[in-house]
Amino acid sequence: MGVFVFLPLVLPLTAWPVARLAEHHLHPRAATRLLTAVAAVLAVCSTLCLALLMVVGTAQLPGNPLPDTWSDPEVRAAVPYDGIAGRAAIPALLALLAVCGRVLLRHRSVRRRAARALAGLPDTPVAVLPDPEPYAYALPAAARRSRGRIVVSRGMLARLGPAERRALFAHERAHLAGRHDRLLLVAHLAAAANPFLRPLRTAVTYSAERWADEEAAVRVGSRRVVARAIGRAALASGGARPAVLPAFAVAGPVPRRVAALLAPPPPPRAWPPAGTAVGLALWGAVVGVTVSALSSANSALTLYAVLKATTPL
Repeated sequence: MGVFVFLPLVLPLTAWPVARLAEHHLHPRAATRLLTAVAAVLAVCSTLCLALLMVVGTAQLPGNPLPDTWSDPEVRAAVPYDGIAGRAAIPALLALLAVCGRVLLRHRSVRRRAARALAGLPDTPVAVLPDPEPYAYALPAAARRSRGRIVVSRGMLARLGPAERRALFAHERAHLAGRHDRLLLVAHLAAAANPFLRPLRTAVTYSAERWADEEAAVRVGSRRVVARAIGRAALASGGARPAVLPAFAVAGPVPRRVAALLAPPPPPRAWPPAGTAVGLALWGAVVGVTVSALSSANSALTLYAVLKATTPL
């Protein structure tokens, strides 16, 4: 296998072009789903490869409880610099687990704080908090059968007109209906597992906001009203946001979102025709990412097969 065993750790870099193309040329709904799937696959492959590198690289250490055959020269030959790679993989895996655990703990902590903040309020789809600070966010359902809620402060409502309030509520309902919290949490975990996937996390965050913007524009019937609501909400909050779930910690670049809403709506079809320059570029980028993911999976599975073949029954 040689140095190819390290491919799953660096091949996420090949996903950057598809992230840029998807942001600009795909419908936001398709871009969000595509980039989330790509980030999840590449993160799983790189994490599995890192774990197997640690196993092979530390199997020959004295006192290791792993099977002795895992330290055979044939196995170690599959990983160049196996001792260095194995020792380096240990702190890398610990850091990966710590960062992913912090994301999940913050997610759970914010849910609890949100539940305490809403305690005593009527169980309505929209929860209005008596807070002069302007903010609004979508709080996903805690259980499968329960429903999500829109949380908005009186300070935010006071700064928006009736049409802009409808646009704000339509935007947050789109977040709840599309379960954007799940997609964005996957993107956050993928970026925590492999720092090379952070551009995909940023792209997924922006595409999810654009998805909600487009849904709100359809419901309200005016793209300009939604753009005005986004601009006024951003100016009112002054860039500050409450400690909401990681999925909605970043609202995306407001000027780009407003400019997109003032432009013609994106085409209804999710993918541009293959005969166009944009379509060919997207297909080429997707094929490249697919090859990268397959190469990552092949390296990890081959290393796993080597370990399994040398494991005594």
